[in-house]
Amino acid sequence: MKEFILRYQRQITLDGFGMDAQEKLSKAKVLVIGAGGLGCPILQYLAAAGVGHIGIADNDLVSYSNLNRQIFFGQDDIGKFKVDIATLRINALNNLVKTTIYKDRWNQALSIEHFPNYDIIVDATDNFASRYLINDACVLLAKPLVFGAVSKYEGQIAVFNKIQDDQKNSDYIPVNYRDLFPEPPKSDEVLNCAEGGVLGVLPGTIGVMQATEVIKLISGVGEILSNQLLNYNALTNSFFKVQLIKNAKADLLIPKTIDSFMQTNYEQLCN
Repeated sequence: MKEFILRYQRQITLDGFGMDAQEKLSKAKVLVIGAGGLGCPILQYLAAAGVGHIGIADNDLVSYSNLNRQIFFGQDDIGKFKVDIATLRINALNNLVKTTIYKDRWNQALSIEHFPNYDIIVDATDNFASRYLINDACVLLAKPLVFGAVSKYEGQIAVFNKIQDDQKNSDYIPVNYRDLFPEPPKSDEVLNCAEGGVLGVLPGTIGVMQATEVIKLISGVGEILSNQLLNYNALTNSFFKVQLIKNAKADLLIPKTIDSFMQTNYEQLCN
């Protein structure tokens, strides 16, 4: 207990946070899908904040092109699994945090099997097939989803599928990723980071914001980005929010059963 208090003293001291919120963090289970540009700062700050159990999913190996933005990794890590290095870094940072790693490319079966074991899902992926798959699984299994995305000099953050305690008895209806983008863009409409590039510090900014939303969700402190999309432009260092509402078309596109979800080909859908 002494180490616990000393380690998290600066958070426990915060007005409105205290020991109660810190204990909620220590009991929480968060799954972060993607250990790249977004995932690295998310994992680092969730571990430092004291999230008790962190799942890390990524099937990729460290490459030289990762090093400008994926801060967990160094030159000596080239060719190694990102999840292995991330786990080592988390253990060195905070030995009170338990980690579980998944080296497979994330898919429907893994979602159905593992999402129920976590309180919050964090999308730190970099492709549309994964985003739609993760979103649909979270809707199907009623899991809050903290979303983030980056491209070139801009980033976005949102919290999907979350009903806040003070909104349970109101007309508030939580939105999901498909309410924003019902269907994936065509393959030639949006460039990925490999094609369009990304400023190295941008995923750090967006990833830290995603981690902040996770901490607020768990602790109950502050206002979360529910039914809002926060946009950030690194070139002008400016922010603006967009209010999101339910999209009737979106509900028709989300699988309604586990069987239909398992049969959806997300790679083909997003190609």
